[in-house]
Amino acid sequence: MTEKYLDLIPNWNLEKPKFSATISALVEPLSGGQVFVSHLPKDFDLDVAIGSQLDIVGEWVGRTRYVQTPIPNVWFSFDVEGVGFDQGTWRYVYDLDAGMTRLDDDHYRILLRAKIAANQWDGTIPGAKAVLDPVFGEGTHVFIQDHMDMSMTIGVSGQIPSAVTLALLAGGYIPLKPSGVRVNYLVVSVNQTAMFGFDMDTELIAGFDVGSWGAPPI
Repeated sequence: MTEKYLDLIPNWNLEKPKFSATISALVEPLSGGQVFVSHLPKDFDLDVAIGSQLDIVGEWVGRTRYVQTPIPNVWFSFDVEGVGFDQGTWRYVYDLDAGMTRLDDDHYRILLRAKIAANQWDGTIPGAKAVLDPVFGEGTHVFIQDHMDMSMTIGVSGQIPSAVTLALLAGGYIPLKPSGVRVNYLVVSVNQTAMFGFDMDTELIAGFDVGSWGAPPI
C-alpha cells in the first residue's frame, strides 16, 4: 500500500533515492496499521471468528465459553440415543469424563448469538421467537405459550437440536424470560415430528399418529 504514497512524490524528488527511501520507511508502518485495522471487523465477525477471537467477542457480549457445571451425556456415541450423528459432540483428549465444561466454537457461537439477541429483546412473545429461531436453525420450530400465571412454556418441534444445545437451554444459559417468570421447556421425543396436541394439525403441534410427546430437554 506504500506505492500510492510514493506515487505522490514530485518529479524533482524522484531523482533522489534517499528521499524516496525515507518516505517509504515513514509510511510503511502506517500502511501496515491500516491493513491490520481493516481486517479487525472480519476477524471478530461472529460468523467466522474462531478460538481466542470468539473468546474476545464473548468478553464484549458478557458470556464466557465455560459452563458452571459439567454438561453430562453429550459426548458422541454410536449406541446411545440422542448423542449420535448431528446430536453428540466429539470428545477430545483433555475433556472430562463427567461432561463438557468448555463449549466448542460452534455451540459457543450459538450461545453468543442468543445472548446478543436476548440483550435486545423487547419482552414480547414474537420477539422471543425471533431470538430463539436463529439458535436452533432450519428444521427446528420453536413456539411459546404464555400461561398468564407468571409461567410460560417454550416448545421445540421438528429437528431435535444437539444434546449440548438442549443442555444449554435446560440450564438457563439462554437468558430469555422476564424476571420472576418460570419457564418450562418441552422438546419432541421423536425426531422430525410435531408435538402432540389435541385439535391441531400444524408443523408445530399435531394429533394422534403425527405428533410425539413433549418432554423436558434433560
